[in-house]
Amino acid sequence: MRVFVTGGTGLIGSTVVAELLRHGHSVLALARSDASAAAVEAAGAQPLKGGLADLDVLRSGVAASDGVVHLAFSNDFSSPEALARGVEEESAALAALGDALIGSDRPLVTVSGTPLTPGRPSTEADPLPTDGPVGGRSVAVMRALDLAAQGVRSAAVRLPRTVHNEGTGGFAGLLTNIARQSGVSGYPGDGTQRWPAVHALDAAVLFRLVLEKAPAGSSWHAVADEGDAVRDIATVIGRRLGLPVESVPTETYGPLGTIFEADQPSSGAHTRQALGWEPRHPALLADLENIQP
Repeated sequence: MRVFVTGGTGLIGSTVVAELLRHGHSVLALARSDASAAAVEAAGAQPLKGGLADLDVLRSGVAASDGVVHLAFSNDFSSPEALARGVEEESAALAALGDALIGSDRPLVTVSGTPLTPGRPSTEADPLPTDGPVGGRSVAVMRALDLAAQGVRSAAVRLPRTVHNEGTGGFAGLLTNIARQSGVSGYPGDGTQRWPAVHALDAAVLFRLVLEKAPAGSSWHAVADEGDAVRDIATVIGRRLGLPVESVPTETYGPLGTIFEADQPSSGAHTRQALGWEPRHPALLADLENIQP
């Protein structure tokens, strides 16, 4: 299958591209800079110059492919306004990708976060929240899934709070970066809130499986660790960096503060059973031991 991938040079996207190529697929990857294009070529894929805002480029990528994996996002969490702009840009891009696939029966694999379900781990059957700072992403994903009724084999991989590789990535990676800057390995509240996690290499396998065989309109959980206490995550970060570990104000985390303080465990049991997906790489707390002081 020739697969058009957005976000193919990021922490997750680069592993997805490698996984697809390793299993006999060819990859056309969106590249917004010369450096990204060079990285795509070095990985063995073909670059398509452009960014998420270049809707005609996105449509040309769809036209040249047998399926789409959409992973790109601005990842600018510096302010509520920046985050809102990123959500708006991605929503328009996903709509363009989906509309270009209508009536083709080709796959569109997109991404969201795992939902919050108070009192229990969320499952694949739970709806995505449409409120909060990233609620607009859920709206865009649900619209893509609704395209199943219009001849698109759309599916969503729900990623947990931390997708990690060699001690970096995801919300745990943000905690590490903030710890380096502030001199404190902090966590909001009492730190008992739980974040699910998955290794990027395991997530890549799930993206491939969903692309190859997931039914239209389906959602899947890329969850290996059901929920690690944020205080435990901060403790490993603090030990690796030689920094004190303590609770800090939720406002420390800007527009992500309310998400950081939420207890949000998640289950991937159905995904494992239905698709035969089995995570094999280190869990988050073990992987954080790779953080360099």
